[in-house]
Amino acid sequence: MPKTVFDVLKDKLQESVDSCEESLVSGAAKDYAQYREICGVIRGLTTAIQEIEDLAKNYSGYDDYDD
Repeated sequence: MPKTVFDVLKDKLQESVDSCEESLVSGAAKDYAQYREICGVIRGLTTAIQEIEDLAKNYSGYDDYDD
């Protein structure tokens, strides 16, 4: 099955999540404020990924109405 625009966008956002997680694991956060900021970015990106997944599910239901 070919990738949809939803798949491409989700993959790009997931790469960003992975990058943030790697920076946390490597100790990039110099203090608690930076740690919280990175966690907030991860939370926001994860929410965006979930919204895209929901949108893709809803959008696929409209394929029957392409007249």
